[in-house]
Amino acid sequence: MKTSDRSHGPSAAKLISKRITELGDWRGKTLGRMRKLIKEADPDVVEEWKWMGTPVWSHHGIICTGESYKQAVKLTFAKGASLRDSARLFNSSLDGKVRRAIDIHEGEEVDASAFKALVRQAIALNPSGKSKPARR
Repeated sequence: MKTSDRSHGPSAAKLISKRITELGDWRGKTLGRMRKLIKEADPDVVEEWKWMGTPVWSHHGIICTGESYKQAVKLTFAKGASLRDSARLFNSSLDGKVRRAIDIHEGEEVDASAFKALVRQAIALNPSGKSKPARR
């Protein structure tokens, strides 16, 4: 696993670990579990700390972000609208043209294999970097 941050402070991995610990409740456990699943899906994932304190997982582009709110942990996939979600994990930001998110509330579990499949799809989309063909 690689880590990246844009500053000269603590590494992104340390900042994400600190956030998980500071949450100290179900949100920290949930964010920690999802982080573990991301790393299992992609051992070469890059952890970043962006936008004044948002954990970001990347591989040739953003896979997803992990934010914590009072009532939910939100995992937003940068290109979620392009991913096949046969397990219907996406339950938030469904009206957008590009992003899709998974809101996890206290007591909810996300299907690990379905989530890892989404992560792998997101990675596969990133390196292509191909623009859509021009309409004729």
